[in-house]
Amino acid sequence: MTTSTPQLDRDVDVLRHVIALVEERLPGGWLVEPSQSSAPGRGRGADALIKLVSPQGDDVTLVVEVRKSVVTRDLQSLVEQLRSFAGVADETRVIPLLIARYIPASSQAWLTDQGVSYADATGNMRISLDRPALFLRDVGASKDPWRGPGRPRGTLIGEPPARVVRALVDFEPPFSVPQLVALSGASTGATYRVVEFLQEQALIERAPRGPIETVRWRRILERWSEDYGFLRSNTVRRYLQPRGLPALMAGLAAVQDVRYAVTGSLAAQKWAPYAPPAAAMIYADDPVRLAAELDLREIDKGANVLIATSTFEVVFERTSSYEDVTIVAPSQAVVDLMTGPGRNPAEAQALIEWMENNVKQWRR
Repeated sequence: MTTSTPQLDRDVDVLRHVIALVEERLPGGWLVEPSQSSAPGRGRGADALIKLVSPQGDDVTLVVEVRKSVVTRDLQSLVEQLRSFAGVADETRVIPLLIARYIPASSQAWLTDQGVSYADATGNMRISLDRPALFLRDVGASKDPWRGPGRPRGTLIGEPPARVVRALVDFEPPFSVPQLVALSGASTGATYRVVEFLQEQALIERAPRGPIETVRWRRILERWSEDYGFLRSNTVRRYLQPRGLPALMAGLAAVQDVRYAVTGSLAAQKWAPYAPPAAAMIYADDPVRLAAELDLREIDKGANVLIATSTFEVVFERTSSYEDVTIVAPSQAVVDLMTGPGRNPAEAQALIEWMENNVKQWRR
């Protein structure tokens, strides 16, 4: 935690700090008025009731729950509690609002899907009202600034989490954790750690001591992209194919003695063509040798071929063929696009849409 980060050790401090942030972001003429309670624990079951008043005099009451920390898997019961508070309030217009010191991205996404407003002390907020009409949206910290060095943050960094994530996405549940160990090739300990982390993030659902029954694979891929990227997680060399990508594809189709797998835009052409690819992204065991076979020229600027040396063996698993060229699985291609430059993120969304509409064609 930096010296500029407020302590906010008490719920009442969190509440006051966040309400001040909301006030700063309200359009001109809007007012915030305490209603019934200004401190957690003193509302009618809720931690606070806050009234927003529009310039025209219309008002809405926010029924507030305050938490210092939020875990996604606990949000369902928390939201049900908030809605029950809203249902018994005397005010005619009552909207649930979750306030916390920090709300992680996975929890923000879950709350957005449920149509629940939220705000945290770092500035992450989404407050949506129909009447009076108001939409506040802002982005704050992407990591919890109050998490000390002695409390390591759960991550999906490294080869074992990559193996588990790819198996969860590539294979249709249900399956037990021992079965997931076999499917992923990760160690038992690493698999259990990833499963526990994803359960906390409400990205998978598992029966008590039972199998994994639900996998929110899109959200898992989005979460994995926070910790893995083609450019940032691998050693990448940059090359030029002067005759363009069609010549590159023709050359790759003839390669036999160097293991490689094409990812990114070129791979996505098989499932969800978006636009003519501008650059190639390739995994290879030996980039220098592959570049020599393809007659590529290594350069610093203006490259149209990126070749990565990956320590992640999983990138070569569950590959397929496109125009006689080996390409990665859709789950790998979409994450590489999510974290790529230029229009790659838009290409990732197009591929995600195809995956959602054609699950039986790619999931095992």
